[in-house]
Amino acid sequence: MNNYFKYFGIALLVIALDQASKMWVHFQMDFGSPGQIQIFGDWFKLHYTTNPGMAFGMELGSEYGKMILTSFRLVAMVGIGYYLYYLIKQKTHVGYTFCISLILGGAIGNLVDSVFYGVWLDNAPYNAPTPWFHGQVVDMFYFDIWEGYIPEWVPLWGGGYTALWPIFNVADASIFIGVAIILIFQNRFFPETKSEKVAPPQEPEEGQ
Repeated sequence: MNNYFKYFGIALLVIALDQASKMWVHFQMDFGSPGQIQIFGDWFKLHYTTNPGMAFGMELGSEYGKMILTSFRLVAMVGIGYYLYYLIKQKTHVGYTFCISLILGGAIGNLVDSVFYGVWLDNAPYNAPTPWFHGQVVDMFYFDIWEGYIPEWVPLWGGGYTALWPIFNVADASIFIGVAIILIFQNRFFPETKSEKVAPPQEPEEGQ
């Protein structure tokens, strides 16, 4: 039982840190470039912005695209939560289980924004059919590598002013770290079982 509290507690800690940082940004910072706060020179800043769609600002192109996306996130959250329960029950590698806890916490953190922020923070797009399930995700960590206008011929991002490095939040960072650790240490988390070499059968000698 202690392991359930530990690993689901990690997810809850990620959610708490994510939501606390988003509330602070929303209520203490001005939106966009005027409210930027420099942390390390010009290359790392706090920058309050919102993301109406998926990662990197991509959206589903329909009136109910956001509703579909949020519903998918909800289903994914339930699936990841059950998967974490299964891993704990099976006593899977501690490192791998920890990573899934990070991913679950990050997924729920952004899901809260999508489900409730359209009502709580009134940040749903003006043309949303309902504020519920249409909230925009709050982002704030900005590595200012490059920003400028992207030509229209560039797929997905073309025709607008954007930053080379996406602006992200605690939930995004938690998901990224969890996935990155799994990819780096996958051989340790999923060791290959070497099958025993079976000697080929020997033919009986003549006369036997």
